[in-house]
Amino acid sequence: MALPPLVDSGIRPEDMMPTEASVEVPVEQIEMFENGAEVIPDGEGGAIVQALAEAMMGEMDQEELIPFDANLAEYLDDSDMGEIATELLASYEDDIESRDEWEETYTKGLDLLGVRTIERSEPFQGASGVTHPLISESVTQFQAQAYKELLPAGGPVKTRIAGLQNQETEAQAKRVKDYMNYLIMEEMQAKKK
Repeated sequence: MALPPLVDSGIRPEDMMPTEASVEVPVEQIEMFENGAEVIPDGEGGAIVQALAEAMMGEMDQEELIPFDANLAEYLDDSDMGEIATELLASYEDDIESRDEWEETYTKGLDLLGVRTIERSEPFQGASGVTHPLISESVTQFQAQAYKELLPAGGPVKTRIAGLQNQETEAQAKRVKDYMNYLIMEEMQAKKK
């Protein structure tokens, strides 16, 4: 495909395009890495990365190979294991401390709902000390039945036309219903946050 000549410069496009012989890209033959790998160019712009067998064998001689499913505690120094144990214990204690408030609230809630177990010896040793959770069952039943009435899929606001019904009053009732549902479900919730 021939390129159009440049209008103002007087330079032909052929003069600007380099020929294949004039382009040279320097490529190093082998590049060594610290981890014992070499890069071998494949001549097509790519390369092959290959681990050096001698470097790998030297490392294997220096360290004993650890099996994949081995107990790592057997291979660690006592000082390293002490550091890991200290860090693990501190993380565990932080976790327990951070959930104190939640545990207290949870326990109080279960007590208020009547879910508790008391060790009893009367009327006989080993008698059940579980209190029936009547209040929690009642709350769950109420919520299940009231939820669909309080927040139906179409929104909590419904409209009714008093007087003559025509297309204009029905459209107005729909607009009022949509706007009121928008205010309650979107705007009022956004202001809570």
